[in-house]
Amino acid sequence: MAPAYKVTYFDITALGEPIRFLLSYGGIEFEDNRINKENWPALKPSVPLGQMPTLEHNGKVAHQSVAISRYLAKQVKLVGKDDWEDLEIDAIVDTFTDLRTKIGLYHYEQNEKVKEEKAGPLFNEIIPFYMEKLDAVAKKNNGYLAVGRLTWADLFFVSMLDYINFMAKKDIIADSPNLQIVKENVLKIPNIKAWIEKRPKDNL
Repeated sequence: MAPAYKVTYFDITALGEPIRFLLSYGGIEFEDNRINKENWPALKPSVPLGQMPTLEHNGKVAHQSVAISRYLAKQVKLVGKDDWEDLEIDAIVDTFTDLRTKIGLYHYEQNEKVKEEKAGPLFNEIIPFYMEKLDAVAKKNNGYLAVGRLTWADLFFVSMLDYINFMAKKDIIADSPNLQIVKENVLKIPNIKAWIEKRPKDNL
Protein backbone atom coordinates (compact mmCIF):
# COMPACT_ATOMS: atom_id res chain seq x y z
CA MET A 1 0.00 0.00 0.00
CA ALA A 2 1.33 3.43 -0.98
CA PRO A 3 2.16 5.91 1.80
CA ALA A 4 -0.61 8.36 2.70
CA TYR A 5 1.66 11.33 1.99
CA LYS A 6 3.72 12.21 -1.07
CA VAL A 7 6.30 14.99 -1.05
CA THR A 8 7.37 16.29 -4.45
CA TYR A 9 10.42 18.50 -4.74
CA PHE A 10 13.82 18.76 -6.38
CA ASP A 11 16.60 16.37 -5.34
CA ILE A 12 17.93 18.85 -2.77
CA THR A 13 17.17 19.84 0.82
CA ALA A 14 16.16 23.54 0.69
CA LEU A 15 12.39 24.16 0.87
CA GLY A 16 11.50 20.50 0.84
CA GLU A 17 13.50 19.53 3.90
CA PRO A 18 11.29 21.04 6.62
CA ILE A 19 8.45 18.91 5.26
CA ARG A 20 10.59 15.79 5.22
CA PHE A 21 11.85 16.53 8.74
CA LEU A 22 8.35 16.93 10.13
CA LEU A 23 7.02 13.75 8.54
CA SER A 24 10.09 11.87 9.74
CA TYR A 25 9.76 13.29 13.25
CA GLY A 26 6.19 12.02 13.43
CA GLY A 27 7.14 8.61 12.12
CA ILE A 28 4.82 9.19 9.17
CA GLU A 29 5.77 7.18 6.10
CA PHE A 30 5.88 9.25 2.93
CA GLU A 31 6.84 8.96 -0.70
CA ASP A 32 9.89 11.14 -1.30
CA ASN A 33 9.29 12.08 -4.93
CA ARG A 34 12.41 13.87 -6.20
CA ILE A 35 12.24 15.67 -9.52
CA ASN A 36 15.22 16.16 -11.81
CA LYS A 37 15.62 19.72 -13.02
CA GLU A 38 15.46 18.43 -16.59
CA ASN A 39 11.96 17.03 -15.95
CA TRP A 40 10.65 20.09 -14.14
CA PRO A 41 9.52 22.14 -17.18
CA ALA A 42 7.17 19.34 -18.26
CA LEU A 43 5.75 18.92 -14.76
CA LYS A 44 5.46 22.61 -13.88
CA PRO A 45 2.11 23.33 -15.64
CA SER A 46 0.37 20.61 -13.59
CA VAL A 47 1.62 21.90 -10.22
CA PRO A 48 -0.35 24.50 -8.17
CA LEU A 49 1.00 27.94 -9.10
CA GLY A 50 3.88 26.19 -10.85
CA GLN A 51 5.76 25.82 -7.56
CA MET A 52 7.29 23.08 -5.48
CA PRO A 53 7.40 21.58 -2.94
CA THR A 54 3.96 20.04 -2.89
CA LEU A 55 2.30 17.67 -0.46
CA GLU A 56 -0.28 15.16 -1.67
CA HIS A 57 -2.71 13.50 0.73
CA ASN A 58 -6.04 11.77 0.13
CA GLY A 59 -6.20 13.00 -3.46
CA LYS A 60 -5.52 16.62 -2.52
CA VAL A 61 -2.43 18.65 -3.40
CA ALA A 62 -1.07 21.48 -1.25
CA HIS A 63 1.73 23.93 -2.02
CA GLN A 64 3.78 26.57 -0.12
CA SER A 65 6.46 25.05 2.09
CA VAL A 66 5.72 27.05 5.25
CA ALA A 67 1.98 26.39 5.05
CA ILE A 68 2.61 22.68 4.54
CA SER A 69 5.06 22.67 7.45
CA ARG A 70 2.53 24.38 9.70
CA TYR A 71 -0.11 21.80 8.75
CA LEU A 72 2.24 18.90 9.45
CA ALA A 73 3.33 20.48 12.73
CA LYS A 74 -0.26 20.20 13.88
CA GLN A 75 -0.34 16.54 12.86
CA VAL A 76 2.81 15.71 14.85
CA LYS A 77 1.99 17.93 17.85
CA LEU A 78 4.81 20.46 17.47
CA VAL A 79 2.62 23.56 17.63
CA GLY A 80 1.84 25.94 20.48
CA LYS A 81 -0.49 25.30 23.39
CA ASP A 82 -2.53 28.38 22.50
CA ASP A 83 -2.83 31.06 19.83
CA TRP A 84 -0.15 33.26 21.38
CA GLU A 85 2.38 30.44 21.40
CA ASP A 86 1.52 29.76 17.76
CA LEU A 87 2.16 33.43 17.03
CA GLU A 88 5.56 33.22 18.71
CA ILE A 89 6.47 30.14 16.67
CA ASP A 90 5.22 31.66 13.40
CA ALA A 91 7.22 34.83 14.03
CA ILE A 92 10.45 32.83 14.32
CA VAL A 93 9.72 30.90 11.15
CA ASP A 94 8.91 34.10 9.28
CA THR A 95 12.08 35.74 10.61
CA PHE A 96 14.23 32.88 9.38
CA THR A 97 12.40 32.98 6.05
CA ASP A 98 13.25 36.68 5.77
CA LEU A 99 16.92 35.87 6.34
CA ARG A 100 16.84 33.03 3.80
CA THR A 101 15.34 35.39 1.23
CA LYS A 102 18.07 38.00 1.81
CA ILE A 103 20.82 35.40 1.47
CA GLY A 104 19.10 33.94 -1.60
CA LEU A 105 19.01 37.34 -3.30
CA TYR A 106 22.79 37.45 -2.91
CA HIS A 107 23.46 33.85 -3.89
CA TYR A 108 21.33 33.86 -7.04
CA GLU A 109 22.44 37.29 -8.25
CA GLN A 110 23.82 36.87 -11.78
CA ASN A 111 25.49 40.26 -12.08
CA GLU A 112 28.87 39.87 -10.39
CA LYS A 113 29.24 43.58 -9.73
CA VAL A 114 25.83 43.78 -8.05
CA LYS A 115 26.58 40.58 -6.12
CA GLU A 116 29.80 42.09 -4.81
CA GLU A 117 27.91 45.22 -3.72
CA LYS A 118 25.41 43.06 -1.83
CA ALA A 119 28.13 41.02 -0.09
CA GLY A 120 29.32 43.75 2.30
CA PRO A 121 25.96 44.60 3.87
CA LEU A 122 24.89 40.95 3.94
CA PHE A 123 27.95 39.53 5.68
CA ASN A 124 28.90 42.53 7.80
CA GLU A 125 25.46 43.70 8.89
CA ILE A 126 22.45 41.57 7.96
CA ILE A 127 23.61 38.06 8.91
CA PRO A 128 25.34 39.17 12.15
CA PHE A 129 22.20 41.12 13.14
CA TYR A 130 19.90 38.13 12.63
CA MET A 131 22.31 35.71 14.32
CA GLU A 132 22.66 37.93 17.37
CA LYS A 133 18.89 38.28 17.74
CA LEU A 134 18.11 34.61 17.12
CA ASP A 135 20.90 33.45 19.41
CA ALA A 136 19.45 35.59 22.20
CA VAL A 137 16.03 34.03 21.56
CA ALA A 138 17.55 30.55 21.76
CA LYS A 139 19.29 31.43 25.03
CA LYS A 140 16.06 32.75 26.52
CA ASN A 141 14.25 29.56 25.50
CA ASN A 142 16.89 27.15 26.83
CA GLY A 143 18.14 25.88 23.50
CA TYR A 144 14.92 26.21 21.53
CA LEU A 145 13.59 28.98 19.31
CA ALA A 146 10.17 29.49 20.86
CA VAL A 147 8.05 28.78 23.97
CA GLY A 148 10.91 27.08 25.84
CA ARG A 149 10.48 23.68 24.23
CA LEU A 150 10.76 21.81 20.94
CA THR A 151 8.43 23.13 18.23
CA TRP A 152 8.30 23.04 14.48
CA ALA A 153 10.28 26.30 14.43
CA ASP A 154 13.32 24.34 15.58
CA LEU A 155 12.89 21.65 12.93
CA PHE A 156 12.27 24.28 10.27
CA PHE A 157 15.43 26.19 11.23
CA VAL A 158 17.73 23.18 11.43
CA SER A 159 16.39 21.49 8.31
CA MET A 160 17.17 24.60 6.27
CA LEU A 161 20.65 25.26 7.68
CA ASP A 162 22.62 23.17 5.19
CA TYR A 163 21.02 25.01 2.30
CA ILE A 164 21.42 28.42 3.92
CA ASN A 165 25.09 27.73 4.63
CA PHE A 166 25.57 26.57 1.06
CA MET A 167 24.12 29.84 -0.28
CA ALA A 168 26.14 31.94 2.18
CA LYS A 169 29.25 29.79 1.70
CA LYS A 170 29.80 29.85 5.46
CA ASP A 171 28.40 28.36 8.66
CA ILE A 172 26.12 31.17 9.75
CA ILE A 173 25.75 29.80 13.30
CA ALA A 174 29.48 29.24 13.89
CA ASP A 175 29.60 32.11 16.38
CA SER A 176 26.15 31.50 17.86
CA PRO A 177 26.49 29.01 20.73
CA ASN A 178 22.80 28.91 21.58
CA LEU A 179 21.78 28.30 17.97
CA GLN A 180 24.29 25.46 17.93
CA ILE A 181 22.42 24.00 20.90
CA VAL A 182 19.17 24.30 18.93
CA LYS A 183 20.81 22.34 16.12
CA GLU A 184 22.08 19.69 18.53
CA ASN A 185 18.65 19.34 20.17
CA VAL A 186 17.03 18.66 16.81
CA LEU A 187 19.70 16.40 15.34
CA LYS A 188 19.71 14.11 18.40
CA ILE A 189 16.02 13.24 17.96
CA PRO A 190 16.04 9.54 16.96
CA ASN A 191 13.61 9.89 14.04
CA ILE A 192 15.52 12.89 12.69
CA LYS A 193 18.83 11.03 13.00
CA ALA A 194 17.30 8.09 11.15
CA TRP A 195 16.05 10.37 8.35
CA ILE A 196 19.42 12.06 7.90
CA GLU A 197 21.14 8.68 7.73
CA LYS A 198 18.82 7.36 5.01
CA ARG A 199 18.19 10.47 2.89
CA PRO A 200 20.17 10.96 -0.35
CA LYS A 201 23.66 12.14 0.43
CA ASP A 202 25.46 15.27 -0.79
CA ASN A 203 22.28 16.90 -2.06
CA LEU A 204 21.88 20.43 -0.74
